[in-house]
Amino acid sequence: MIHEAQFTLNRRQFFGQSGLRMGGIAMPLMLGQSLSGRASAASEVHPALPGLPHAAAKAKAVIYLHMNGGPSQLDTWDYKPGLVEHFNKDLPDEIRKGQRLSTMTSGQKKFPVAPSKFKFTQHGQCGRWVSELLPHTAKIVDDIALIKTVNTNAINHDPACTFVMTGTEIPGRPSLGSWLSYGLGAETSDLPSFVALMPRYPSGSNGQALYSRLWGPGFLPGRHSGVVLRSAGDPVLYIDNPPGVDRDDRRAMLDTLGELNKKSFAAVGDPDIQTRIAQYEMAFRMQGSVPELTDISKETKATLDLYGPEATNSGSFASSALLARRLVERGVRVVQIMHRGWDSHGNLPAELGNQCRDTDQGCAGLIQDLKQRGMLDDTLVIWGGEFGRTVYSQGALSRQKYGRDHHPRNFCMWMAGGGIKGGVVHGETDDFSYSPVENPVNVNDINATILHCLGINHERFSVRHQGLNLRLTGVEDAHPVKQILA
Repeated sequence: MIHEAQFTLNRRQFFGQSGLRMGGIAMPLMLGQSLSGRASAASEVHPALPGLPHAAAKAKAVIYLHMNGGPSQLDTWDYKPGLVEHFNKDLPDEIRKGQRLSTMTSGQKKFPVAPSKFKFTQHGQCGRWVSELLPHTAKIVDDIALIKTVNTNAINHDPACTFVMTGTEIPGRPSLGSWLSYGLGAETSDLPSFVALMPRYPSGSNGQALYSRLWGPGFLPGRHSGVVLRSAGDPVLYIDNPPGVDRDDRRAMLDTLGELNKKSFAAVGDPDIQTRIAQYEMAFRMQGSVPELTDISKETKATLDLYGPEATNSGSFASSALLARRLVERGVRVVQIMHRGWDSHGNLPAELGNQCRDTDQGCAGLIQDLKQRGMLDDTLVIWGGEFGRTVYSQGALSRQKYGRDHHPRNFCMWMAGGGIKGGVVHGETDDFSYSPVENPVNVNDINATILHCLGINHERFSVRHQGLNLRLTGVEDAHPVKQILA
């Protein structure tokens, strides 16, 4: 078998064999292990890469609140009261400038302007204009930095989401969470360094598909993939041992399986074997850590009230937000919440209203909870979608009912916590919220900002793959948004 395995070696594995074998001796010594003994508890924690972070980090963990489908900036954050005068008038050519449209509205003969039907009022010491759809988030505006001019390359959901989460529209690249897991590791060995949550969303919403590449490791080792905790039933399948199998039995079985896998790795050199070993070990630890993680019985009523009445309803957005805090509290590096249903092409006022009611208090409660625990200072929270919505209506238009198509030219995101200055706004759009007129921010500028807050220089954080030095922020210029940094 071993002789046959040699013929399966690729060129890189062949030239790396001697290094792998010497590394097999050196690595246990570097980790404080004996060759025959198990690692100490401290050495089992996945460490950062040598040299990372590049600078002192303001944040040590990330919670990314992704509103999948494209929230309408016009009905939430980008207040344009002057649009009332343009109701049902065609969008001026000098505003659209012949820019591309999606196939869903490119055939329309008219592009009637649809002002938001929702009332905006000012909130906080910063005087931020916020839609009535977000009454709870309005209470935390002094803690968040609003970016009004985020722009992206893609006009359809799949490539746009892939771009937001991986820095490129090309499938197969590592997600943001995987990059951070790979570079910075985690402060726990009992839970994954990167966790993805997919809560339920209101019925009747247009929920776009989610693909595993959005939390996948791409060309990075598979152990850096986001681990999905289920929104219904047991958070992890087979978390309990079957009848007749106790924890000691499981440990003995995994030890034996681990020895067999190590022999296979020594023979073949396939890095996926190491990933398999790491995943088995993590699964074993999660059997002990996940039940405690998901038991919220000791959370105070005051804490649960911050997140709202759905906080105790497993699989809701509010319960996912609470779980995100508990994960970060236990040393998880990245938590990604993917909330679907924000794609409102037809009856936007009703659909967007449902989406905001489902998430607004959970988002605000998360910020308040982190802040009162002293965790907001070193936890970075990001909120946003993959693009925005058009100022013109898709389909029929009335004062109370309208739809909006995809709009990549500008949309709103907000950031809060570690390394971010609260109560500020960055960028401005034209009177129709159609294009940036001041301080445009590309999606990869957002990613560069996230890395900066975690002490990483995005230009120095790359991995050699297929002859290229690839990085999260792509090959074009990207810059942290310094104006929102604390």
